[in-house]
Amino acid sequence: MSRMITYRDALVEAVTHEMRRDSSVFVYGIDVADHKRIFDSNKGLLEEFGPNRCFNTPLSEDAMTGFGLGAALNGLRPIHIHMRVDFMILAMNQLVNMISSFRYGSGGRFKVPFVVRAIIGRGWGQSFQHNKSLHSWVAHIPGLKVIMPTSPKDALGMTMAAIRDDNPVISIEHRWLYDALGAVSHTAETQPLTGAEVIHPGNDITILATSWMNIEAKQAAEVLGRRGVTVEVVDARSISPFDETVLVESVNKTGYCIVADNDWVHCGFGAEVAARISHTCFGRLKAPVERLGFAPTPCPCTRPLENAFYTGATEIIRTIESMLKLSPTDLSGEHFFSYEKKFKGPF
Repeated sequence: MSRMITYRDALVEAVTHEMRRDSSVFVYGIDVADHKRIFDSNKGLLEEFGPNRCFNTPLSEDAMTGFGLGAALNGLRPIHIHMRVDFMILAMNQLVNMISSFRYGSGGRFKVPFVVRAIIGRGWGQSFQHNKSLHSWVAHIPGLKVIMPTSPKDALGMTMAAIRDDNPVISIEHRWLYDALGAVSHTAETQPLTGAEVIHPGNDITILATSWMNIEAKQAAEVLGRRGVTVEVVDARSISPFDETVLVESVNKTGYCIVADNDWVHCGFGAEVAARISHTCFGRLKAPVERLGFAPTPCPCTRPLENAFYTGATEIIRTIESMLKLSPTDLSGEHFFSYEKKFKGPF
């Protein structure tokens, strides 16, 4: 049996479930316990667990991340939340030099059960200081697990699994997904922290997508499906570790691969996927792997330029048409989902 909940409520349920199950779990970060509760993704935690297990912190990300490392080394399970992934940059010293390698440096004697939740996503003209993704940065570092849940099922199950893991896990959450509805089990169940998943079956071309780009890819698949083109969409789910098994099976079937990443293309996760597929599926590829992502520039502030900066369903459709040598689809009557009609800003 299953039930329908939002991505946001899945996050709340996951953390609430683990805090009830394990008294060593606590949540902290800038504005975590204020009236906005990080887009309501922490609602009810302060009321149920009190200020000792759900609390705000100073504007000092590096120090607060070091605090979390100390807590993890002493038997606690901290969850550190960044309202924007851009703020996590200020904690890179702790994440890259200390947290990622502490268990290795101790010869396995110390565990580091530390979850970092970092929120990404566009909207309301935030411009270049609040529109990054950065998942390829942290995925580059051995010792850090990096997940990007897209569905409420994964937001619930992967968050629970991340909290229980004895290694540091960074969870990248796109805020446009927060209101997405999806089916989850009636009983809270963990999901593995690796393993890609086919979320839209097809036979003609494969799209490997991360985070919000899965939504755009499925919309592109639906449009092209009306022309008889079947597009297989594979959700990466986890980018470190990244299990390419499902993707390789799909590409060997279709012969084509597009990587739609929610990030810049240059030196990004898409380059890693393209290299792996080009190596593993070389004899089956009918065309080079294509990569889609942000425009190679800092994110602009105005809405028309911001729209040009982000890749979406339209660009995916045009890329598929080019690879399959199809005539352009008339998109004048299409109305792709746009969260900006609903999102009103953080306050």
